[in-house]
Amino acid sequence: MPNAPLDHLRTLERRLLWLACWTIHHANHLRPKDVVKVGGHQASSASMVSIMTALYGHVLRPQDRVAVKPHASPVFHAMQYLMGLQTEEKLRAFRGYGGAQSYPSRTKDIDDVDFSTGSVGLGVAITAFASIVQDYLASKAWSTERPTGRMIALVGDAELDEGNVYECLQEGWKHDLRHCWWIIDYNRQSLDGVVREGLWQRIEAIFKAFGWEVVRLKYGALQQAAFAEPGGDRLREWIDKCPNQLYSALTYQGGAAWRSRLMDEIGDQGAVAALLDKRTDAQLQELMLNLGGHCVETLVDAFDAIDHDRPTAFLAYTIKGWGTPLAGHKDNHAGLMTPDQMAAFQADMGIALDDEWDRTAGVGDVDAFESFLSKIPFYQSGTRRRMAARVETSGPVPLDDREQSTQTGFGKILDQIARQDSALAERIVTSSPDVTVSTNLGPWVNRRGLFARGEQPDTFRDERIPSAQKWRFSAEGQHLELGIAEMNLFLLLGAAGLAHSLFGERLLPVGTVYDPFVMRGLDALNYACYQDARFIIAGTPSGVTLAPEGGAHQSIGTPLIGMSQDGLASFEPAFLDELSTIMDWAFDYLQRDGEGDPDERTWLRDETGGSVYLRLSTRPIEQPSRRVAASFQQGVIDGAYWWREPGPNADLIIAYQGAVAPEALEAAGRIGEDRRDIGVLAVTSADRLNAGWTAAQRARRRGVADAASHIERLFENLPPHCTIITVTDGHPAALAWFGSVMGHKTAPLGVEHFGQTGSVADLYHHFGIDADAIVATAHGLVKGRPLRNLGRIA
Repeated sequence: MPNAPLDHLRTLERRLLWLACWTIHHANHLRPKDVVKVGGHQASSASMVSIMTALYGHVLRPQDRVAVKPHASPVFHAMQYLMGLQTEEKLRAFRGYGGAQSYPSRTKDIDDVDFSTGSVGLGVAITAFASIVQDYLASKAWSTERPTGRMIALVGDAELDEGNVYECLQEGWKHDLRHCWWIIDYNRQSLDGVVREGLWQRIEAIFKAFGWEVVRLKYGALQQAAFAEPGGDRLREWIDKCPNQLYSALTYQGGAAWRSRLMDEIGDQGAVAALLDKRTDAQLQELMLNLGGHCVETLVDAFDAIDHDRPTAFLAYTIKGWGTPLAGHKDNHAGLMTPDQMAAFQADMGIALDDEWDRTAGVGDVDAFESFLSKIPFYQSGTRRRMAARVETSGPVPLDDREQSTQTGFGKILDQIARQDSALAERIVTSSPDVTVSTNLGPWVNRRGLFARGEQPDTFRDERIPSAQKWRFSAEGQHLELGIAEMNLFLLLGAAGLAHSLFGERLLPVGTVYDPFVMRGLDALNYACYQDARFIIAGTPSGVTLAPEGGAHQSIGTPLIGMSQDGLASFEPAFLDELSTIMDWAFDYLQRDGEGDPDERTWLRDETGGSVYLRLSTRPIEQPSRRVAASFQQGVIDGAYWWREPGPNADLIIAYQGAVAPEALEAAGRIGEDRRDIGVLAVTSADRLNAGWTAAQRARRRGVADAASHIERLFENLPPHCTIITVTDGHPAALAWFGSVMGHKTAPLGVEHFGQTGSVADLYHHFGIDADAIVATAHGLVKGRPLRNLGRIA
């Protein structure tokens, strides 16, 4: 590289180090104090400065996408600030209300964040799935040809303790991962201490086992030059053998400590002594800290040398706290420079008082540096957020089964869509963690095939062995096969659900998972929603309705997850016409991107769009005649409709959600023999009912006196003495809040304890959610003795 650009890169490196450290210092020492520490990780930021300088200042192109190590957020914001994509106001408010976020956020930050990070390991792994999605799009005839980008993760070495990283490596190997770089900040320090000796060998072995190239960046240019001097071989040998803790301790102590230790252990009266004597203490400190991850020249050469598309891991040796007074101290993870240390640091950086926020403070040739910034390739195309056209939906798919489960109906709906020659059908991509067949994705896969960049034949079919499954892999396939790791499923859905923004192409991802195992991937599900990724996840089979499988496969709390997870609209339909209506709506909802003003009919923010969770069942139930009225479909989407509208003197209504519909309807019939005004409320989404209700309350507090939610309008004519019995195959709290809407007495029935094996009838009786329990609860309420739990404790 010519000297001039390298000089500018070193200037950029100093500017990033200063601005990152100053931003954190300002938040902790100069802003008005809060009751809790602000924090900001000056040391963890400093270890990434050189790496990010080489990447953002030289290597990256507009099509590349980067997941920045969470604790390097201040460096990322500083880079965007220098490029005019972040404001001084936001930096001054770093980690404050409305300010630059603690960790890079696609949805909360104003600068150009590719992948949100924060929950360690997830930002690393999603880059692999984004690369797979990029290859998927490139294989499709309808996809616009565009430059292939590298999906890059900046990885803290402690993030490699996260299991999802290794689950991801195996999936990448299976899918022939390409164009993916992971750059490991190997500073050998975590929050609690210094990492074990020899970890680098394990890291290299693991990556190589999965087909990655590993590039070790241990020595900087100064060190390599010193190694070429007489005695340099002994210095290199000492560095290689030096324990991590000792290297960190000597770094913190400085040049004199290095000199004393080196003279004691390898000093002589000849070459080594001469090598040390020709350097001052400050120069010796600079030499020993010139590791590969802190040498811009070494980094640029290593990145530029990659001339293939294989996944590559760069193991970059760094110093935590490099360039600051915190360098090397084992307690520096959350450490902050004191005001005195910051003053000395400011003087060393050549920053005048009152120039702390100046973009070019301390820069010698400002015009030349500004010219360099203006030509950085990564920023030449402006903002890199893409747009994609919306895909029209075709309306609810009609199903006329007399008796069926929602899980089977889900598969039939996708099968009917798969038969279509439509944009909707071609943009759907499905995936499942080794439960494709058992979650009823099989018909879709048989019609649309499995994705692989290279053709893989269906051997059973070629050998004429009868099989219900047509497992043919090709570039035209629309199902991504995954191993049994739910974290990988949600990371893939997150990457595919951002395709419109990352790559400018619309995908409609649909994933299936056993409902209780939603919780095994919950961190990644939350992560995907936090990024505003768009997808449908079907949790099926759900509840104790999966009776013979026992407690390990029966879900209890997932309705509450669906209600509490931001960015996810949760539904639990009982009937196929409900499910078909929801799925048609969901494919449109995934594509919305409005400003977020609530719909004053429901007070839901539907114009913003989001992801959708379907909680489905394997229990076949008798289906009503297919309903197509607009009022019915609107009620399904809003969250509930009256199956049986209560009369004016109703003293009881039964509200059910999901597969317990037959029990609720049977109980209503039995109770209705002597209580004619009884009502039955069919709940399709406790989540949307609750969200609308709480939003309407907020609106009223803000002065919108007539704000009313859907659930409030459903209940507004119920007599005050009316009692509500709620029942669901899940935690009763999902519906127990109904009594708070208008102040009605409520008896919630549901499942609160781990399930067990048995028949549906056995378990419904055991947990007190069968028709007998509902009837008994109603009679007990009439007599003034509410029966809160009729089932035995599991």
